[in-house]
Amino acid sequence: MFQPVRVINCSLRTCQWNQLRSVAQVNLKNNEEIHEKGYSQEWLNAKPTNEIPGPTVYNMIRGFMPGGEYYKMSLNDFTLAGRKKYGDIFMLPAMLGRSSMLMVFNPNDFPVFLHSEGIWPLRNGLETMNYHRTIHKKEDYGDVIGLLGSNGEAWGKIRTAVNPILMKSQNSRLYLGKMQAVSSEFLERIREIRDPTTMEVPDNFLDEINRLTFESVAVIALDQEIGLIRKNRDHEDAQAIFSSLRSIFDLTLDLDVNPSLWRFISTPKFKQMMKSYDTLHEIIMKLINQALERIEMEKSISKDDQEKSVLEKLLKIDKRVAVVMALDMLMAGVDTTSTTLTGNLLCLAKNPEKQMKLRKEIRSVLPQKDSLLTIDSLKNLPYLRACIKEGIRMYPISSGFPRIASDNIVMSGYRVPRNQEVLLNSNLVLMEDEHIPNAKHYLPERWLRSEKATTKDQINPFIYIPFGFGARSCVGKRIVEMELETTIARLVRNFHIEFNYSTEKAFKNRLINTPAIPLKFKFSEVEN
Repeated sequence: MFQPVRVINCSLRTCQWNQLRSVAQVNLKNNEEIHEKGYSQEWLNAKPTNEIPGPTVYNMIRGFMPGGEYYKMSLNDFTLAGRKKYGDIFMLPAMLGRSSMLMVFNPNDFPVFLHSEGIWPLRNGLETMNYHRTIHKKEDYGDVIGLLGSNGEAWGKIRTAVNPILMKSQNSRLYLGKMQAVSSEFLERIREIRDPTTMEVPDNFLDEINRLTFESVAVIALDQEIGLIRKNRDHEDAQAIFSSLRSIFDLTLDLDVNPSLWRFISTPKFKQMMKSYDTLHEIIMKLINQALERIEMEKSISKDDQEKSVLEKLLKIDKRVAVVMALDMLMAGVDTTSTTLTGNLLCLAKNPEKQMKLRKEIRSVLPQKDSLLTIDSLKNLPYLRACIKEGIRMYPISSGFPRIASDNIVMSGYRVPRNQEVLLNSNLVLMEDEHIPNAKHYLPERWLRSEKATTKDQINPFIYIPFGFGARSCVGKRIVEMELETTIARLVRNFHIEFNYSTEKAFKNRLINTPAIPLKFKFSEVEN
């Protein structure tokens, strides 16, 4: 067990680190055996891996030191600086316990890699989170550490259990009523906090959005209304949840991405990270245990699927999987969805003609401001879905997604050996005219097949993959889509949304992009 001392015994930390790496890359050896075969002619003709350009270890260490070219750079800025210097494919060297990472920008390489993945696509999860679950809190997690940190058969078992519940759109729609109850609370909160003269909400509106997204996930994962939006704003654990999440996302860049000594000694930031994970784990487990007690008390009550939480449904399959999935949903569903919702609201606020067009569509299914969506009416909102897709394109939550090569492949003329870590930077090319026509303009119409001016068919389908691809795509995709559709539809039906300030540098990049400016949206009432 990890002990929080100033310097951990090197042999102990090395042993723990080796254990963590073996867990994070479970089944890689079996994967090698499965894919062992003769080299293809394409592989033999390709340039060797060691000829892929990129910085040396010295360049990296010097670059991140004070005065270096990468000092205090965001992850996106560092990645783009590397692309400018080395091209659309370059290698970050292995160092300080971290494996080498191949950075890929060429969209033609994306399908080559993604189609080479097997039934169990490989990725290394966040190493600090894996450490927390496999070593620091091993007694709590055992051998079920969640989808992010698992690979191979262990990952496949969890994914097989949760897919029918979370990935089928008809199942996620069962939670529409609960989601709308949360959105109604949010509408009333806006009316309570906006300035009666200017109709603007306060600078800290992001806190309100975070409360909305956490509450939305809680009613689905646990069937539990916590009341963070209006009824129970002073909940004892609310601020601890949000501050812990912010701390984790802030520290991830330094500990999981940038070169760091935490793999060898217990650095102050590493201690802070473990403390943040501990706090979040303790609070969310308290909520989960409350839900478990309620479920046990209600065993004799007959419920249909529409009334059951994700936790309750998964309990029938595997209690450990149920608890870890509920925990992950609550941890991962706040900042990511908050960023996506904020980006969409900024786009609509800065494009009033598009907002007006969207409102016209929404009025057709919500004739009154207090009308509620139904499963059928949601199907009749194609422009809403187009607006959301375009908002995500303009304000993605990250640079792309990490993977581990499942087989020997060739990308951009170079050999990429199996087990090589790769980052497909698909989101960083979404604002380039070379790949997206009129990329700087907010054009939801590009996603509508019915529009003659559509550019959808001109877009490489492997560039716009915000929820990932294939078997390892985001398991919460359906729930996030419903949350966005419900919230944005209700907001646009009730309010004219404006943002009368600059959106330059609206987001800062940590592990994910998060709002970096005061979100003083103006919400004026729409006539019924």
